Amino acid sequence: MAPTTLDLIRRGAAQHGPRTAVSCGGRSLSFAEVDALSARLAHALRARGAEPGTRIALLVNNSLYSVPLDFACVKAALNRVPLNARLSLPEHVRMLQDTGCRLLVFGADLAERAAALREALPGLDCHGLDASLPGGTDLIAAAAQQPARDPDLQVSADDVILTLFTSGTTGTLKAAQHTQGSYAAICRNVLLNLLPATPDDAMLHAASLIHASGVFVLPFWLRGGRTVILPGFEPESFLAAIERERATAINLVPTMLQMLVETPAMATCNVDALRYVIYGASPMPRPVIERAMALWGQHRFWQYYGQTEVPLCLAVLRPEDHHGERLGACGQPAVEVEVRLLDESGHDVAPGQPGEIAVRAPSAVAGYHAAPELTAETFKPDGWVLTRDVGVFDEHGFLFLKDRTSDMIVSGGYNVYPREVEEALLAHPAVRECAVVGLPDDKWVEAVTAVVALAPGNAESDALAAELIAHVAARLASYKKPQRVIFTEQIPKTAVGKLNRRALRDRLRAASDPPA
Repeated sequence: MAPTTLDLIRRGAAQHGPRTAVSCGGRSLSFAEVDALSARLAHALRARGAEPGTRIALLVNNSLYSVPLDFACVKAALNRVPLNARLSLPEHVRMLQDTGCRLLVFGADLAERAAALREALPGLDCHGLDASLPGGTDLIAAAAQQPARDPDLQVSADDVILTLFTSGTTGTLKAAQHTQGSYAAICRNVLLNLLPATPDDAMLHAASLIHASGVFVLPFWLRGGRTVILPGFEPESFLAAIERERATAINLVPTMLQMLVETPAMATCNVDALRYVIYGASPMPRPVIERAMALWGQHRFWQYYGQTEVPLCLAVLRPEDHHGERLGACGQPAVEVEVRLLDESGHDVAPGQPGEIAVRAPSAVAGYHAAPELTAETFKPDGWVLTRDVGVFDEHGFLFLKDRTSDMIVSGGYNVYPREVEEALLAHPAVRECAVVGLPDDKWVEAVTAVVALAPGNAESDALAAELIAHVAARLASYKKPQRVIFTEQIPKTAVGKLNRRALRDRLRAASDPPA
């Protein structure tokens, strides 16, 4: 039987006790200290009514406590529900309601949002990390009074330990459920396909640890490597940290790499220790990767293609394949991963033809929380998962993404779903109808673009465009707001009267393309 996530946590602690495991903001914790703190936090959470299987919301930015808190939830057999701190209050409220979370753990820097959530959801039990709200607890202080041994609990491979929200390619808010077994399989996937971490390795994290960056923690923990955490991404401080920490691995989304290549310090940064520059989450603009390789060398760059439902690597583009047309590929299928391309009837397409990418892997989640119909549409009884991405294989087995089966926009590594932005725009009295599409952008890969037809009595202006952008920003996360507003008389429709985003997007892209 394959090991569970809890097994791997315990192995790393036993094998690497005195070594430095985690560092952040000038502070560090050894493997033994993380192990002890996570055990104490597990007991502290249980003392506050968190029984095995309880869904517990985590509102925590990157910090020294990120890893101990995640491990504590695993040790207490809890089902953690991370909340992206960049989302709006209404979005957080909906996530808590959808998952039935009655207990929330927050970081000290997010105490104001925690208080707002408690006001919006009376009865929400809020506890802080080096912080507390009236009637709540500082869990770090409470943990100091708890034993440093793990709770005596039995776990199984099928226990859900992580419920991670993703809107996927449908735009429907959904929460993928990772189990003890599937999350341990991600660890194997990373070690087999991207980097065989060693005690000499150090990975620098600036992206949020609740997303793809966080899945590298357990492989490094298991092999004795260091996890170096930054509170966020700022190009010059990130480059300085690469030198200072002698980082051997970093994980970036394309927008982060774009910002780095535009920073003069990248050309002079000492990257002698850096062996793995791993990137994914959205398509990489070719000029960006070419500039990055010219500065740091082709031999350092690794691309992965994956989804929240089946992390991390479905396909990998290795350094030696970073050249020519292959720069447009997302790689070859990863070890332990099966990949098929299907037509609309669910049959395998002919060689060289595009089809919907279907995958089967041990790291696949156990469906979506409280969404049986959506789960049935995506996860098939024989283990195949439909990605809703369209791809094609070349004659050498490299997978090229061709399109999406939806209108999802990937902006700066974040998924933005047009309908959600459109609904926010339609709440403004000046908007009669609108459509939101993604247009190519050198920095963000795709820029969220709103095409708006105004209600009678309103005139287009730069001031109104700015007002509409601010209107959306007040209701949704900042990265979802339109970067540009285009006014029009009519929005194109399909034959049955639905918004035809594809036609609109194609028309706008054609208009912006330079003449041949």
